Order: sequence, then C-alpha cells, then structure tokens
Amino acid sequence: MWGKMMQDGQFDRENFNIGPSMPSSPGETLCAAVSASAWVEPHGKCTIAFALAWRYTKFYGTSERAAVDLVHDALTNYKHWEEEIEKWQSPILEDIRLPEWYKFTLFNELYFLVAGGTVWIDSSSPSADVKSDQDPPIKVESKNIKVTEAEMNCRHSTGFEHTSTSGCNSSTGVGLKQNGSSTIPRKKRSSKHFSHHLKTEDQLDGNEDVGRFLYLEGVEYIMWCTYDVHFYASFALLELFPKIELNIQRDFAKAVLSEDGRKVKFLAEGNYGIRKVRGAVPHDLGTHDPWNEMNAYNIHDTSKWKDLNSKFVLQVYRDFAATGDMAFGIEVWPAVRTAMEYMEQFDRDDDGLIENDGFPDQTYDTWTVHGVSAYCGCLWLAALQAAAAMAQRLGDKFFAETCKTKFFSAKSAFEKKLWNGSYFNYDSGSSSNSKSIQADQLAGQWYTSSSGLGPIFDEFKTRSSLQKIFDFNVVKVKGGRMGAVNGMHPNGKVDESCMQSREVWTGVTYAVAANMLLAGMEEEAFTTAEGIFIAGWSEEGFGYWFQTPEGWTTNGHYRSLIYMRPLAIWSMQWVLSPPKAIIEAPKINMMDRIVISPATFSLSLPETRVRKIANKTACFGNSSLQCTC
Repeated sequence: MWGKMMQDGQFDRENFNIGPSMPSSPGETLCAAVSASAWVEPHGKCTIAFALAWRYTKFYGTSERAAVDLVHDALTNYKHWEEEIEKWQSPILEDIRLPEWYKFTLFNELYFLVAGGTVWIDSSSPSADVKSDQDPPIKVESKNIKVTEAEMNCRHSTGFEHTSTSGCNSSTGVGLKQNGSSTIPRKKRSSKHFSHHLKTEDQLDGNEDVGRFLYLEGVEYIMWCTYDVHFYASFALLELFPKIELNIQRDFAKAVLSEDGRKVKFLAEGNYGIRKVRGAVPHDLGTHDPWNEMNAYNIHDTSKWKDLNSKFVLQVYRDFAATGDMAFGIEVWPAVRTAMEYMEQFDRDDDGLIENDGFPDQTYDTWTVHGVSAYCGCLWLAALQAAAAMAQRLGDKFFAETCKTKFFSAKSAFEKKLWNGSYFNYDSGSSSNSKSIQADQLAGQWYTSSSGLGPIFDEFKTRSSLQKIFDFNVVKVKGGRMGAVNGMHPNGKVDESCMQSREVWTGVTYAVAANMLLAGMEEEAFTTAEGIFIAGWSEEGFGYWFQTPEGWTTNGHYRSLIYMRPLAIWSMQWVLSPPKAIIEAPKINMMDRIVISPATFSLSLPETRVRKIANKTACFGNSSLQCTC
C-alpha cells in the first residue's frame, strides 16, 4: 500500500468492487487504507473527513453493517461532538489564571484512558461474574491484548478532518490541543472554584448500566486495574466517568470479601502463600482471567502490604462523598469494615498505628520500610478518619466511635515517632534512609482534604513538610525542572538506597502538587507539576509525550512508558474545581461530630450496625473463589 501511494498518490478504484477480503488467520496482520483527492484552488482550502470505527455492539448490534452505520453516524455528527468537546474544555483553556502548560497537559494526559490497554465490556458478559465453558475468556498475550468479539463491546469511534491548504505540506493527527511553547510564564491565580462536571446521585441515571471496565497499570506491567496506582489515577475517572469509577470500586469491594486458596510463589522472598486472602484488598484484578483470577502481581505477598486497604477505604469514601450515592455506600460498607478490621493485625504494640514489616510492603515495592512509615502510617490515619465519617453517615455509630478512638491514639504515636520538627521521617527505623524526606509522605492528608474531611495534622506541620519537599525534593533536582524526586536526604543529596527512592514519579509529583494546592501553596504547586511538563512534554524535554512513564531518574532515564499513575494530574483539577458535595460539606472536622462512649473498642465487632443494610454484598461466582462474607 505504501508503494502504491508513493508511486501514484492514490489507490485504484477497482479495489472497491472486488468484494469482501478473506478473513485473517490467527496471528496474521492485515492493513487497510482509504484515500481521497480533491482540487484545491490557489489560496483555497478543502476539507476531507475520514472516519474510523470499531463495532459498538451494545447499541449497533453485530451485523456486518454495524461498522458502516457507526461510520455514517460519526461523519454526520462529529462536528457536533467537537463542539461539545470545546464546550467542555473551554472553561479551563480560556482561564487566564491557569498556566498554559497546565491546561493542555491536563487534557493530554487523558490519552491513557484509551491507550492503556482499556477493555470495556457489558455487565451481562459471562466473564464478568462467572467463568463459562462456552464463552472463551478475555486473553492477554505478551503486550498484545486480544479480546474475543463476543465479549468485547468496542466503544470507539472517531471522526476527524484533514485540512489541506494550497502551497503547504499537511499531515493528519488525532489528539488534544497542545501549545508548542516550552517556557510559559506563570500567572498568579486567586483561589476560586471553577465549573465542575461531576454529577451527584440525583443527576445520575440510576438505571444506566455502564458495564465493567479494565485498564492496565501500563503497557510494560500487564495487570488490570492495579489498585495502588489507581489510587492516584482514579481522580480522572471520578471527574469524567463517575459511574465507571464506582463500578471499579464495587469490583474491589467484592474482591475484599472473597478468598482464592490456590498456592502462589512470591518471587522476592521465595516463599509460598495463597493467591487472595479474605479481607485483603487485591493488588490487581488479574491478567489472564480478570475478576476471577486476581493478584497477577507475585513479587511480594500483597496481602501483607500496608497501603492497599487504606487506599480502598479512602477511595470509597471520596467517591461516596463526591457523588452522594447512598446506595453505593451501603453496598460497599461491609467490605470497608472488613478491610479496616483486617489491618488491626499490623498494629503490634496496640497504639492504634500500623507498622511495616521490614520489606517493601507498599506501592514503592523496592523501597524497604522499617517500623512506622510516613507513607503507610499517614494513609492509615486518613483511612481511620474516612471510615469514621462513612460509618457515621450510614448509621454505624459504634464503628464510627471505634475508628475515632483509634485515630487519636494512632495520630499521637505517629507524630511522636516520625515528626522531627520540619517534616515526617521516612520511617521509624535506624537505616541509612530512615530520615529521608519522602515526597509522598502526606498522601493520606491529600485524600482526606480532597474528600471534604478535616486536616489530619495542624497547619504548621502540613505546610512545613510540603515546604521541605519543595525546597529539597523539587528545587534541588535540576532547579525544579524535573518534578519531585521520591527520596532526598536532609543533606540535599538524592536518596540512592534503591531504584525507586532515586526516581521522580510523574503521578506522585502531580499528587504532591495537588496537596500543595490544598495547603494554599499555589506557586510551589504549579512549579512542582511544571517539572513533569518540562521533562516529559516540552520541546526541551525527553520526548515522552503521549507515553508518560511511571518515572525517570535525574539524568532522564525512564522506567515503564505509557503508565497509569500520571492521570493524577486530575487531582489538581479536583482541588481547583471540587464537586458541589465537597464544597458544601460541613466545615467542621467530622471527627469532632462523633461522640466517644466510655468504653474500649476493638475494630473487630460482631455486627454491622448500618441502617437498611444487607449482611452480604454480591460475591464472585467462580468456584475458585470462596466467599466468606
């Protein structure tokens, strides 16, 4: 085809009359192309519209004409679709208070939602709940994702224009707007809420079935909906596709109450365990048989990780608070309580605070942690606060009191063991990096503040820690033009104790910037996030546009291109434009509204006291999973 175009500049018309082509064989790669020509007067312009479509079987059926019908609709409606996209983007693109680089990077990072190995299937698909002998499951082979036509509702159509102007060379491309400038002056921006598109419960169509959604951690890490990373990326889905986000949380809520007893060998320690432990949030929804065979990750035993359960509780509460979906809250509450109760085993000195176990038991899975850690400990404090608030709203006052009691005890222990006067130490151990400045040390407070809850720490500790991160992890790395390095020694040298401590993580940098916005540090926030734009998206950077990696080192060497976590830039927009429910949340600390009765509580209580709540939630039907909910 390329030779034909180079020689003649067009295809032979008789190709259209030779009938349908032969079906491709398994593993065979075919290509197709169309061309069009038009006469362009001097100084004139001619626009030719092309459309590319996959069959969208849920609404267009499975006939041979389905794709043709979809192409027809794309060509006749794409201008209206473009107008709607402009209407959605304009309030941000035209806001003179926002840096130009931020505006288009915000939209461009959304490429991952369609380029990240995304699978979107109908809820009625057999693979959604029960493994069927008659319907083949979704299969993933190496880096090429193959989905059976019967199971996959391909929800893609695009119409775009190729405009050719006389006297110019033109090329076509599909993408979001990007400003070519690499150095953009920062403008002062006053605090103000921008328009928000998130719909609350009364605006969402309760009967709408949006299906089930999967996306990969990255094209090099082939695991569906990796949860410790979704923690950062989920702001984009909640902002733009809230019902999909709620369904992902429902999937993990079901998983919490399930167990898979099949033996698995964990590579780092060389020991064996079971694939999925009841009460533990899974690391991912699987690879080869998603939903049914979870935890494709097998480097460490993630049932012993200290961040996953807290992240589940925090995401559920944020989604519950932002959407006001009471039915969702009631449905997932048993899993929330179970996830909190599960974590009690990691509080070994009964101070209310969980401890890490001397291995990388967190999303930073090469960065060893000893004792109490700033990252996991702060997430746990936040989870206690979120669980208390959710329990209060659902009528489970006894559990709300329990979490509040734990919170105050754990917070006191956390500050005593980690606060050094200007920031929280990496951990309470005695290793060479225990006093390192971790960029992500306030991840828990980022979430509680984003969810309308009160601050975990006083303003001095919060601002002091964030300022330390800015002065050291950001500014001391190439003058702040690369993002925030994960670990920095207090002497100003990068923490080289492991691969991840010395990396700049793009998504974490965006999250830190969002945390700075929440603390009123706008100039520092945009400077921090701009480092990712400069290194990854600008003309003077490393050329990572539309393939933003998980991270890079200070010399620009990347790891894991096309990665989920950079969607966390939408957490910045969440702060700039919070949903109505968050804006109108009571300005008092939810923890102050819970009255503690004169008793000593354990998180493990015999009954769930939630109004109108069933004692079970829906479970996975696969026989390999034993639900004990």
